[in-house]
Parts: sequence; structure tokens; C-alpha cells
Amino acid sequence: MSSPNIRVLATDLAFPEGPVVMPDGSVVLVEIRAQQLTRVYPDGRKEVVAKIPGGPNGAALGPDGKMYITNNGGFSWVPSRGTLMPHAPEPHEYIGGAIQRVDLTSGKVETLFTKCGEHNLKGPNDLVFDKQGGLWFSELGKRRARDMDVGGAYYIKPGMSEITEQVIGVLPANGIGLSPDEKTMYIAETPTGRLWAYNVGSPGEVVAADTIYRGERGRPICGLGGYQMFDSLAVEASGNVCVATLVSGCISVIAPDGKLVEQVETGDRVTTNIAFGGPELKTAYITLSGKGELIAMDWPRGGLPLNFLNK
Repeated sequence: MSSPNIRVLATDLAFPEGPVVMPDGSVVLVEIRAQQLTRVYPDGRKEVVAKIPGGPNGAALGPDGKMYITNNGGFSWVPSRGTLMPHAPEPHEYIGGAIQRVDLTSGKVETLFTKCGEHNLKGPNDLVFDKQGGLWFSELGKRRARDMDVGGAYYIKPGMSEITEQVIGVLPANGIGLSPDEKTMYIAETPTGRLWAYNVGSPGEVVAADTIYRGERGRPICGLGGYQMFDSLAVEASGNVCVATLVSGCISVIAPDGKLVEQVETGDRVTTNIAFGGPELKTAYITLSGKGELIAMDWPRGGLPLNFLNK
């Protein structure tokens, strides 16, 4: 593994995730355990944008300039090696999953969706906008003592008018992203350490691949050996997929053909997310949830510009 120069931008964050690098150089992220949306300024100053009950898990800037949030409904927390880790939710803590929208000026929080058809959202996790203004998001579900939900991916049509289920049966679905041409949607499957690729036909529609086992709609293009798990992800302009990798504490860079390009050490076994910013999008902003830090490091390749943000 390689380990570039690391700069610590913020500390004492309560399980940070979902970093969004804003045009002014600040980073807006969620603090899952603190149940809030926070802005970190370049000088390290922190500002609470909004309090969000439950478990704000991911963030993405929408075409209307508002921040869209996946809310996992809330966790209980248990100590593990000097930090607090998410655990199976207790009934009084879990409020149900949702897709929400936050006005960055006023801090007003709107709940947009809590269901897809007759099915409740259990644990929305990560999200990404396509060029049309539609929103892809992943569903992690919830794990309990003796059973767990299967996860999947959903698409909300532009204008937040309708939600559709596109993938179900992932064990479970965490990070989600789009290829540069938006013809491939990627899902990181957490406990298996697999990266799945799904063909996208018309916007927001997964075209089922030719599968041979359990009716999967996609194809696994990469799986890591040993005890490593995938969290959230970002895509490089080249098309490589950069997946935050738990336990081994790194960013795994995976080519579109599934080749493992490199693993970049971060110094935290609970490395949860990555976003790109700075000149030519060659700075990686990474959330270290075990340490409660937001870090930045130089990146050898530029990130993929996000729709409605890096334009």
C-alpha cells in the first residue's frame, strides 16, 4: 500500500461520512452519531448547518443548490477498540429511513421519501445525482441480532417526483456511483468486499445483465481477499472507482475492468468515504470515522466532476 502526505482538516467529529467539497473550499459532511450536517472550513472551523434526527448517512448537492441526505434512521452505538461503532438499532432509537433535503442557508430539513411503493426505506446510505437531475441512492437496510435486510438501489426521477426500485438483493448495498458516461452504476457490497457494476439504459433504469445464479441484475467486477469490507465510494475522471475500505484502513482503487490498481493507506481501520476537490480535483477528502477526522491528501489522478457541483 502507498500512503501520500496526509493533512488533518478537522477532528472530534462524531462518525463523519458523506463529504461534499463545496466551491468555496469548505467541506459539508454528516456526523452520523451527532445527528447533524456540519460544514468544515479550510481553517478547521466547524459549523452546524442542521440537526437531523435519526442517522444522516450521505450527502450530495442537488440541482436546486440544496443538500440531499440519505437518513439511515439511526443506530445504537457500542465501544470497539477505542471508538464507538454502529450496532443493531434499539426500537426507541430507530425512526425509519428517509431521503431528505436541507436548505444550506436556513438549515430547514424536508423529508421527501420514506417509502418506495409499499416498502419502507430501512437504511438509505449513499447517493449520487445523474446529469438529468435524477437521484440514485443505495439501501443498506438494517442488521439485527439474528437476521438482516437485503439492500438495493433506488432512483428518484428529476424533480423528486417519483421513486423506483432498480436493484434488490445486495448483501447489503453501501457506496454508489456512476461511470463518467453514466452508462454504468456501481455499488459497493459491504461484508463481501465486492464491487458490483450495473448497466444503465435510459436514465434511471438498470438493464439486467446475463446472470447465472440468483437473478442478479449486475455483475461483480472485483472482490478483495482476506477480511476487508467496502464502504462508500467516489469515481475518478479516468473511470477508476475509489472505494473506502474498512478493516484494512485504505482507499481501494479499482479499474472499470475490475483490476485492483492500488490501495492507499489512510491510518484508520474505519475509513468510510472519499470525495474530490481542489485544483483539477486532485485532492482527496476522506472521512476517518474511527478517529473522528476529516483528512485531505494529494491524489495522483483527478476526480470525476460531480453534476451540479464541480462545474
